[in-house]
Amino acid sequence: MAKDLELWDIICDGPHVPMKKLGETGPMVLKDKKEYSDIDRKAVEKNYRTKKILVCGIGPDEYKRVSVCGSAKEIWEALQTAHEGTTQVKQSKIDMLTTEYELFRMKDDESIQDMHTRFTSIINKLHSLGDVIPRNKLVRKILSALPGSWESKVNAITVAKDLQTLTKDELIGNLKTYEMKKERQ
Repeated sequence: MAKDLELWDIICDGPHVPMKKLGETGPMVLKDKKEYSDIDRKAVEKNYRTKKILVCGIGPDEYKRVSVCGSAKEIWEALQTAHEGTTQVKQSKIDMLTTEYELFRMKDDESIQDMHTRFTSIINKLHSLGDVIPRNKLVRKILSALPGSWESKVNAITVAKDLQTLTKDELIGNLKTYEMKKERQ
């Protein structure tokens, strides 16, 4: 676990660059590889190991994006930008997904499972961009997304359950059971 944390620190903070001071009051300059201490070598090796882990975990298209990167931090930042976009692009994605979330409704010909899959896709994308919606809001959103024909079930759930403690999975299970009973009738 400590090794993993050290590698993550290299991704976040950048690699260790062995430096030395020229003279007593001179500037700091890069050490020549022959001047590396054991500690310097181990620190530099950690950056190479971290780069290797990142590169081994990506496909050929991503590799083309990061093959010129000199450090694990640069690789990570290039991958983040490629997948999340810049801060402005990321915020635009969050805004679009938030609108999609707010306008979310169950379709007329849609099953609870299909609705749940579509809903989960939206909230997972928001979560991956750092916008986490509280559990009780998710439950309320699902209930409000149901069509009018589900009103009696929504009212029964709202009266019988404490929506603060009801999980999304419990709600979906409850709705699936109700849907199966409706289909049998």
